[in-house]
Amino acid sequence: MELKPYQQNVLDDLELYLEYVNKDRDYAKAFNRFWEDKIGKYNPITGDGMRPYKDNVPGAVHTCIKVPTAGGKTFIAVNALSTIFDAFDTNHAKAVVWLVPWRNLLDQAYNALSDPEHPYRQRLNSLFNHRVEVYKKEDLLLGSNFNPTVVQEQISIFVMSFASLKASRKADRKVFDENENLASFIDSYESLSHVLPDSDETSAINVIRSLNPVVVLDESHNAETDLSVEMLQNLNPSFILDLTATPKDNSNIISTASALALKREHMVKLPVIVYNHHDKNEVINSALHLQNKLEQLAIEEHKEGGKYIRPIVLFQAQADRDDDSTTFTKIKEKLLELQIPEEQIAIKTANINELDGVDLMAKDCPVRYIITINALKEGWDCPFAYILASLANRSSAVDVEQILGRVLRQPHVQRHKTPLLNLSYVLTASTQFAETLENIVEALQNSGFSKRDYRKKSITDTVDKVTQDPLEQLVLTPPEEKKKNDVAEDIDTTKVRFRPSNIEDENTDPIVTDIEETALKESEEFDQQIRNTEDTIAESLSDIPNAKVNMYRMNDHFKEQALQLELPQFFIEVPGNSLFGTESNKALLTQESLLKGFKLGAQNIEIDFKQLQSELYQVDVNASETTPSFQRIEGDQVRESLIKYIVSKPRESQIRDISFQLIQLIGNMYPIADQEIKTYVDRILNELNSEELIHCLQHRYTYKDLIKKKIRTLADEYAESEFKKKIDTRKITAEPNFKLNESITPGNLAPSISFSLYEREASINRFEQKILESIHALDNVVFWHRNLERGHGFAINGFKNNHYPDFLILTNKGNVILIETKGDDRDNSDSIAKNKLGKKWAELAGPDYHYFMVFDNNAIEDALNANQIREIVEAL
Repeated sequence: MELKPYQQNVLDDLELYLEYVNKDRDYAKAFNRFWEDKIGKYNPITGDGMRPYKDNVPGAVHTCIKVPTAGGKTFIAVNALSTIFDAFDTNHAKAVVWLVPWRNLLDQAYNALSDPEHPYRQRLNSLFNHRVEVYKKEDLLLGSNFNPTVVQEQISIFVMSFASLKASRKADRKVFDENENLASFIDSYESLSHVLPDSDETSAINVIRSLNPVVVLDESHNAETDLSVEMLQNLNPSFILDLTATPKDNSNIISTASALALKREHMVKLPVIVYNHHDKNEVINSALHLQNKLEQLAIEEHKEGGKYIRPIVLFQAQADRDDDSTTFTKIKEKLLELQIPEEQIAIKTANINELDGVDLMAKDCPVRYIITINALKEGWDCPFAYILASLANRSSAVDVEQILGRVLRQPHVQRHKTPLLNLSYVLTASTQFAETLENIVEALQNSGFSKRDYRKKSITDTVDKVTQDPLEQLVLTPPEEKKKNDVAEDIDTTKVRFRPSNIEDENTDPIVTDIEETALKESEEFDQQIRNTEDTIAESLSDIPNAKVNMYRMNDHFKEQALQLELPQFFIEVPGNSLFGTESNKALLTQESLLKGFKLGAQNIEIDFKQLQSELYQVDVNASETTPSFQRIEGDQVRESLIKYIVSKPRESQIRDISFQLIQLIGNMYPIADQEIKTYVDRILNELNSEELIHCLQHRYTYKDLIKKKIRTLADEYAESEFKKKIDTRKITAEPNFKLNESITPGNLAPSISFSLYEREASINRFEQKILESIHALDNVVFWHRNLERGHGFAINGFKNNHYPDFLILTNKGNVILIETKGDDRDNSDSIAKNKLGKKWAELAGPDYHYFMVFDNNAIEDALNANQIREIVEAL
C-alpha cells in the first residue's frame, strides 16, 4: 500500500514542523514560524495568517492533521509514527497510546494494526523492522509480553478508548489500580515524579506515564471537554497527534488535505447528487431503480475486467417518536412486500445489529439494503454504500449529519469507467428542502468537505407550485390537520414501480432517468472544476476558521506573457507498454529513476570516525513550558544501563542492536531500500572493535550523521554518473512542462519592488535584494519573480534533490533567466553540483534559457558576482 501524493505532503509537513522544533527548541515558536514561512505573519486584527499555537497540554507537542473522511487518516498516522520517532532520542521508548472514541473504532484499529496481513501492520513492520507489538487494555493489564526489556526493543502500541481513561466508575478504571503484573517496571523508573497522586506506582497509567508516550488521537474533535484534556494530561505524553476531518478552534493544524486532492486520487465519490422527491414512495422507487441500475453497470464493468462492486442503499428511518412515523421495522416490511429477498436486507440500529460479522465487501454477501437511523457513525466504512435514501417525515428537514460520510468512500480507490459509479446519491422527500440542504452542507463539513461538493435538484420546485396553490393550502387546511397528514404519511407499495422480477422498465422510469441525466451533467462539471482548480495552500485551508491565507495574483500587464511560458524540465526515457505498441515513453526525471541499478550494500565503507566532532546537546526541559520533552543526548549522558545491557551480549548481538539504533536514526532514504541500508551499516559495524562499538553507541547521532552523509554522497555520485550517460545518449532531454500559477501564496513578503510578476513576492534577504535592485529596472527586463520553494515553485530536477533557483527574469527578447544567489552566510557545499545542473539545464532547454549562479564573495568556478550579472542580464 503506497502513500497518495497528498498523504506524502502531509507527512512532509509534519517532518518540516519537527525540523523547526529541533531548531527552535520551542514547539510554540516553531509552530508560529512554520506557518509564518508558509502563509505570512499572523495579524490578530485582520486574521491574516495562522492563529498562534495553543498549549492545550503543557509539556507535549500537540499537533493536528486535517484530512476529510475517506482520506486515509489511519494510514497517514501509521507512517507519521516513524517521522515523529525519528526526531526523538533513541533512548526514548517507542510507546504509542492510540486513542479512539468508540468501541467499533477500537476493534477496527486494533485489528488493522495487529493483523499481519493488513496493509497498516505491514507498513508498521516495514518502518520498525518487524519489532512491533499491539496491545489492548486487557493485554496491558495482564502484562502480556509487556516488560521493561521489550519496551526498549520495539514499538509498543496501546489501543484504548476514551472511556477506559475517563470512566467515573471504579470498575471501569482498572488502568489506575495497583497491578502486580507490571511491578517489574518499578526498577526501570528513573524517579517517581511521574506517579499520579493517590495512585499506585505499579498501575498501568503510571507505567504509561513513565514511557512519556506519543498519543494518536483519532477523531480528535470528540476530545474537547475538560475531562478529555485531563485524560491527555494523565498520559504524560511527549507528542499528541490529532486526526480529524473537522478540527476545533484550539487545534494546532500543521497540515491539511483538500477534498480536491482526495477526488483527484479517487478516494471519494464526489459530487454528492441530492435529489428531492414528492413523497417517500418516490424515494423508495428511485432508490431501488437506481441501485439496480448501478449494479447492472458494475456487473458490465466487472465483465470487462473491472473490480467487483455491489452498490448498497442506506435507508435512513425516522426515529420512532410516535406510532405513525416510518420506523426501520415498517421499512423492512414494505421492502419485503416489494419482493426484495430478505437476505438482501439488514438492520443496523442502536439495539439491532444484523451487520455483526458480515463482510459487506465479499462477493458472496447478498446485502444490498441497510436500514438505519443514526447508528452508522464515524468508523463504519463500506465503499459499496452509494445511495442514502431518507424516509423522514415529509414536513421534516432531513438530518443526515451522522451518516452522509458513510456513502462517500470510493470502492477500490480508483476511477471507474462508468461515471455514475464515481458519484454518491442522497434521495429525499422534504418540503423543508432548503433546511435539508443546510443539513447536508453541515454533514459534508463534518466529514471535512464543503458546500462545493454537492449538486442538488428538486422536482417539487416546479410541480408543487402547479398542483396546489400555497394560499389555498394555508387557508383550507387547518395547521393541526396539515401536521397530522404529514405524520400519517405512509409507504404505499402500490405506488412503487420497482419489482425485482420485472425490472425491464428500469431504464424508462422518468424520475430515475432524470437523476441519471442530472448526475452525468453535474459529474462532468465537477470534474472540469477540479481540472481548473489549483490544489494550493489556500484551497486546503479554505474551510479552516483559524487560518486566513492571502493570495497574490499576477499583475495584469505581465499576465499574458507569463502564462504563455512553459519552462523545460528534465525527462527520462522509460520502457513503453507492449500492450499499446509503444517501445518507450518519457517520464519526469527523479533521482529514483537514476538509482535503479545502485546497490548500496556493495559500496565502499571508508568513513573517518576518528576525526568526528560530536554534536552534543540536551534540551533543558525546565527552560520553558513549550520545550519538547523528548531529548537528544550523546556522550557520557547516555544511559549506563543501556550500554551495559548491550555490551553484556555476544558481539553478534551487539552489532545487531547498535545497527538497529543507527538504522532507526538514519530513517527513510527512499529510493534506497531499507535492506540495502542495513547491509551497509552492518558492514561498517563489523569493522569496529569492541571499544569502537561502545564509542559508536555513545555518539550514535554523530555516527548516524557521518554514515548518512556517506550514503548520500555515494548515491549522488552514482546518480550524477548515470545522468551524464543518459544525457550523452539522449535518453534524458529537456521538455516544456512547468507553467506559472495565476496566483501564489508567498508566506513572508518581500519589499514592494517594481516590475514584479505578482502583486507581492516572497521574502528576500539582503544580498538577494542587492542583486534584484541592480537589475529589475533595466530597460530590457519585462518582469522578475521570486521563485517559491518546496514543491510550490519551479524546480530544475536533476541527479540530486530538486533545485529551486531564487529568481526568474523575463527580458524583452524572450530570454528566460534563472538566477541562484549565494551570500556569505550560505553553506556552499552543494553549489558546484547546483551550478553544473543549472548550466546543463540551460544547454538542453534551448537558446532562450539561461542559468547563472551569483556570489557575494568567494565565487566558485563558472559563477558570477553582482556587477557581472547586471551586465549579462542587460545584454540579454
